Amino acid sequence: MSDIRVLVVEDEPLLAEAHTAYTERVPGFVVAGVAHTGREAMAALRQRGGTDIDLVLLDFRLPDVHGLDVCRALRAAGSSVDVLAVTSARDLAVVRTAVSLGVTHYLLKPFTFAAFRDKLERYADYRRQALADGEVAAQHEVDRMFATLRGAAPHTLPKGLDVQTLHRVLSALADRSEADSGLSATEVSQRTGISRVTARRYLEYLLTIERAVRSPRYGTPGRPEVEYRRT
Repeated sequence: MSDIRVLVVEDEPLLAEAHTAYTERVPGFVVAGVAHTGREAMAALRQRGGTDIDLVLLDFRLPDVHGLDVCRALRAAGSSVDVLAVTSARDLAVVRTAVSLGVTHYLLKPFTFAAFRDKLERYADYRRQALADGEVAAQHEVDRMFATLRGAAPHTLPKGLDVQTLHRVLSALADRSEADSGLSATEVSQRTGISRVTARRYLEYLLTIERAVRSPRYGTPGRPEVEYRRT
């Protein structure tokens, strides 16, 4: 599949640059344009019918119109382009409206690169499934597609592990990934409220699916402690 073409819509120039840089760090994604207002975004999407854009990274608090109005205009014009909201808007009414307008993901500012990458990777997985030829064979295939956007599908996890706890462990690791320092099973346990043994099970599972790496932590008395970092 060809690269996913992204339109970054963000009124703050420094944030627009950051989101552009983040996007281009994720394999399979390329920034096709940057807009600083809702009107610029709509103009970019109207070019060649918007067919050169696959995904819009949309800030909601734009200087001319609200991001939700951009979504409404897109749907009214018959555009099916996917939208990932990248915003500080925490009002549940805004979230509900975003869902009703077909917003694929909702990412709250501020966020780490790891959180941003996770959203894009999940979107890419979903897109690969959604654009495949043919029909779905059964309900579980539809469930898998939607689960890809929301998180790991429950039936793909080993017995005794659940999606919600896995996300908590991933989030704990993501909080430290930008500083390039890891967390031990004990530290993950403290951050997530689960036992150390349970934390270790989740961490070892993340190793098997290549979502984390481990290394010895030196500088402490006795045997080196193992720490984990999200990849």
